[in-house]
Amino acid sequence: MYTLLKPIPVREELLHRGVGIFTPQDFQRIFGANRLRTKYFLEEYTRGGLFLRLKNGLYALKTDPPSEEEIANRLYRPSYLSFEYALAAYNILPEMPYSVTSATTRPTRAFTVGERTFSYSTIQRAAFAGYAPARRAGRTVLIADPEKALVDYLYFVSLGRRPENDRLDTAALDRQKVLGYASLYKRAGLDQLVRETL
Repeated sequence: MYTLLKPIPVREELLHRGVGIFTPQDFQRIFGANRLRTKYFLEEYTRGGLFLRLKNGLYALKTDPPSEEEIANRLYRPSYLSFEYALAAYNILPEMPYSVTSATTRPTRAFTVGERTFSYSTIQRAAFAGYAPARRAGRTVLIADPEKALVDYLYFVSLGRRPENDRLDTAALDRQKVLGYASLYKRAGLDQLVRETL
């Protein structure tokens, strides 16, 4: 598209297209630049403050950063927001956790972007359900239903891998949905804990 890549037109084009997070391949496709030129431009303007490197091969506009929820969805796929972060977003947990927590079927990982930690906990493939695209802050992100976020969290409590929080407000949750999601894990200790929590 541009014979000469310049930072201001590049930023404007990315914003115009609604591209908040992109790979070098996305950049090449949008701007018709070759791999070498793309690599140089991204490195140069990451140092210059136009771009933020989220991880190797994934960038965002530093001048117009995406939400932490969008970043969480893109850093490690497949994943959806869940556990303490989603529980706090739904006001089931009274305080927002330090880490943006997500569920994944891939190995457990954590990334740090700026001051924020993004953590991904592995769940069974059979339990990778109960999430949907939701509009949050004008963008679409994948986040667990409130009931599924609770079950995901309690699953790790039942394994002794997360501390139990006794300040959960579960009054508005659909009990049958919670029990249905818990059954996906096929773990008696979780079923028992869910009944005690509701």
